[in-house]
Amino acid sequence: MFEYKTQVRVRYAETDQMNVVYHGNYAQYFEVARVESMRSLGVSYKEMEASGTIMPIVELHCKYLRPAHYDDLLTVKTILKELPTNYRIEFHHEVYNENEKLLTVGKVVLYFLNATTKEKTTMPQALKDKFATFFH
Repeated sequence: MFEYKTQVRVRYAETDQMNVVYHGNYAQYFEVARVESMRSLGVSYKEMEASGTIMPIVELHCKYLRPAHYDDLLTVKTILKELPTNYRIEFHHEVYNENEKLLTVGKVVLYFLNATTKEKTTMPQALKDKFATFFH
């Protein structure tokens, strides 16, 4: 299993009239965490796209347990529970506040696609090799 933690500070513009993080912003927090988790392995999302593989989101699930507020420092944990064997990859996310209270849980499913043909493809070998070290 692969796990990586990223921190994000809540900006004022990300809160709603009730002074809590607007629910739609969690998709962006998950994206930041996902991209940074790949970067931690030495894989650039930008370079992967330039080399011909894109990863569109096909599912997004969130469960909101507690609110986050302006200026909170959030820790977003990214978890890959299974090494993909085909065109599909599933990232799980957990968002914690500074008191280590679990605020939100989510799951994001993406497909690996050929950037030119938009056909499903497998995970690029370089990324697979990096993730594989966590699955023995």
